[in-house]
Amino acid sequence: METIDRKSGSALWHQIGEILAADIAAGTFAPGAKLPTEPELMERFGVSRFTVRQALGHLEQRGLVRAEQGRGTFVHRGALDYTLSKKTRFSKNLIEQGFEPGGELLIHEVVAASERVAARLKLASGAPVIHRRGVMTADGVPVELGDSYYPADRFPDFDKARLQYETISAALASYGVHDYVRLSTEIEARMPSAEEARLLRQPKSTPVLVILKVDVDSDGVPIAYAETLWSAERVTFNVDLG
Repeated sequence: METIDRKSGSALWHQIGEILAADIAAGTFAPGAKLPTEPELMERFGVSRFTVRQALGHLEQRGLVRAEQGRGTFVHRGALDYTLSKKTRFSKNLIEQGFEPGGELLIHEVVAASERVAARLKLASGAPVIHRRGVMTADGVPVELGDSYYPADRFPDFDKARLQYETISAALASYGVHDYVRLSTEIEARMPSAEEARLLRQPKSTPVLVILKVDVDSDGVPIAYAETLWSAERVTFNVDLG
């Protein structure tokens, strides 16, 4: 049985979580490896199942592991190696590395464009734009929280098109936008708000990388502007200048 300090004032589940996190960092549990079962961890640390589950939940919240119902808990496969280029596509980036892309739409609404959004889309301030906020995942782990804006007049009923087609690219193609490229990409770093950290399932003390991007069609007309937050410990960006 491994000794943990029951008089330190630090919660037992937190101590166990830190020990397991250190094991993962040291390579004791390799990326993709299955962690010991709950009974095995209970025996190792001499604690209850509830305490073990708290520790594992903490690791999952940090994005270090993922729980699969009926199979167990597995070490996340490490940082996503994400290429930023003129034709960056989220799903393609992930699939090429063996990750399963996913996501959850949180907001879909038509709003008046702020001056910042209007300037990026070359619209009049206050023009109607589609605002979509969503969390994108890799193997079920949140990696990106994004706010995207599209000209509402050009893409009417975009919510229906997005439901009909599997990807953003396919949905845009249904409006005649068969190809688009990245016009500009800006990268910033900052600390997340409490709500952003919650949605990304990461500690508030972990920085996020902010990507500001504009996509244009084959005629150079802006079709989308997005502000996306990425968990800094879950992604490495490679910039392709070609």
